[in-house]
Amino acid sequence: METQTVLLIILAAIVALGLVLFQYHYKSKKRGKLGLWLSFLRFIAWFGAFLLIINPEFSKNSYTLEKAALFVLVDNSTSIEGDEAKERLQHIKASSALSDKFNIQYHSFGNQLNVHDSLSFKEKNTNVSKALNTVQSIAGGTNKAVVLITDGNQTVGEDYEFFMKGNDTPIYTLAVGDTTTYEDVRIGQLNVNKYAFLKNKYPLEVYLNYEGDGTIAKTVTVTENGKAVYREEVRLSKTNNSTVINTLLEAGSVGLKNISVSVESLTNERNTTNNRRTAAVEVIDEKTNIAIVSEIMHPDIGALKKSIESNKQRAVSIRKPTASIADLEEIDLFILYQPTASFSSLYKYIKQKKANTFTITGPKTDWAFLNRIQNSFTKNSYEQAEETGPVQNGGFSIFNTDDFDSTDFPPLSTNLGDIIINTSHEVLLGQRIKGVELNQPLWAVLGTDLEREAILFGENIWKWRMQSYRNQQDFKNFDALMGKLIRYLSTNKPKARFTVDYESVYQGNNEAKLTATYFDEAFIFDTNATINVQLQNKDTGMTREIPMLLKGGYYEADFSDIPAGPYSFTAKVTNEGLSKSGSFTVLDFDVEQQFLSTDYKKLSRLAKNTEGNSFFSAQTNDLIQALVGSERFVPTQKSEQNIVSLIDFKFLLGIIVAALALEWLLRKYNGLT
Repeated sequence: METQTVLLIILAAIVALGLVLFQYHYKSKKRGKLGLWLSFLRFIAWFGAFLLIINPEFSKNSYTLEKAALFVLVDNSTSIEGDEAKERLQHIKASSALSDKFNIQYHSFGNQLNVHDSLSFKEKNTNVSKALNTVQSIAGGTNKAVVLITDGNQTVGEDYEFFMKGNDTPIYTLAVGDTTTYEDVRIGQLNVNKYAFLKNKYPLEVYLNYEGDGTIAKTVTVTENGKAVYREEVRLSKTNNSTVINTLLEAGSVGLKNISVSVESLTNERNTTNNRRTAAVEVIDEKTNIAIVSEIMHPDIGALKKSIESNKQRAVSIRKPTASIADLEEIDLFILYQPTASFSSLYKYIKQKKANTFTITGPKTDWAFLNRIQNSFTKNSYEQAEETGPVQNGGFSIFNTDDFDSTDFPPLSTNLGDIIINTSHEVLLGQRIKGVELNQPLWAVLGTDLEREAILFGENIWKWRMQSYRNQQDFKNFDALMGKLIRYLSTNKPKARFTVDYESVYQGNNEAKLTATYFDEAFIFDTNATINVQLQNKDTGMTREIPMLLKGGYYEADFSDIPAGPYSFTAKVTNEGLSKSGSFTVLDFDVEQQFLSTDYKKLSRLAKNTEGNSFFSAQTNDLIQALVGSERFVPTQKSEQNIVSLIDFKFLLGIIVAALALEWLLRKYNGLT
């Protein structure tokens, strides 16, 4: 207790005593026992009241020892030698010295970090940088170290060698697997478009790598559906150990084309799995032509073009509103960017053609003209610029948007004003201005099955695409939504109660999934439906029935455990006459099997960059000793100070009330006023 508080208590006692003496003994002739009892009770009341005002407190310190944290991360991918990794892990777990010094957390990782419960070594991808980033997020600035048990071969994500540079978390790497360097020739990467158009040529890009001390000359062969369509001989050596082959292949017929690229094996080559890569190209005989019409230059136009053309079935051209009608005959969909009076003839053409449109407005939009030229919507613009953020509408049902996330999206620029939509519509995104949600649409889809239209009330949508990349390191979040909107606007088919979504080609079975949406007769999403997928392998005839599971606002069937090959499927809604059929191909490719040796050199550089250390599998004891003997991870003493009140307010208040009551009774009993 502080000295000041003690002095205040003493002062309170003196003042209380002084008040009692003044009240009961100053100029008073009563000196008997009754006077003493009444004085005592009044002193208790005064002193208690003063204690309530002072509220004396004292501090209590508690001390604890906090161990440093040790995160043990085990690579759970298919490229890892399972028995060796498990043995090293058990060796670490058995060390009592480590458990005495550290709070140890065990995790496995493949494409992402997982809580370690069992190791299967079946993960199809390795993302070391993501695992390390997750640890950094979990542990924050605590005193910690990381033990990384892996072969060092990463297949996705940022380059982990430089990822942790400058951080205060030392990483101790334990290299497992074969560290011997073997002579090897491999196809490092195969790039080809998913789609090609009939009678056109599509590009093929092949990266070839060689590891060895000699000079080799090998033939690279490209086949399409089993027929050789291209050959080239390449020469590689220790100094010239990589090359790129570029060629164009003819899309001669419609359908799925299985592309296989192979390179001749070396004599006694240990890993021939990476000598062959496969891909697939779907040749189609249709293309959606989309025109972005604008009289101004704006980053939105480039972002829209990039986003829409991420699907190669769509071609985007940029036109002026004064373009001739003959140039617009092949256009299937018009994107009207901030229309002004110069769009007058174009609107007449669109109305005559009954073409679908996507209108984007902003501060430069001529709303007087736009309200007059069309009847779908109006806006009473106040000509006052404002920034409005998106509010996602979970009830939007025209197409599935559950995989779209507008979190952290920056606001768009618009003009304030009341919006009235005159046709049937659904709001995709609402407006939020300065934290207040308005009953106004930001992005809406209008019209019927015969005439479809979309309207976005704001410019700078390019910022959303950039934010999508910032959030997820790719543009898929934004591009997928734009793709669904364009697909909806490009077709005038009646809205279906049951739809399925899938890729025609999957690069390995870990990506193979089919999603579906099902609506009841009132077109309300049905969360109680039973949907099953009948799957058949076209080559082997193998059939399976896989149930689709509810995933929020859609159903999903996971095909990650099926072997590679061509498949056909039929998805059916139980007790309903609704079904959808299709086909896809799962390519026989496991990127983890492309590596032969442990990349211990890269692991060593990672350890050095983070001021850790690198070890081989046989040096597990040395790793343990390095951690136990390091002075960087000594326990930290932490003190916690608790402020405790010296008095119980309710108890003291009860004493004061009791003292005053007893005093009153004694006075009344003895006839005193």
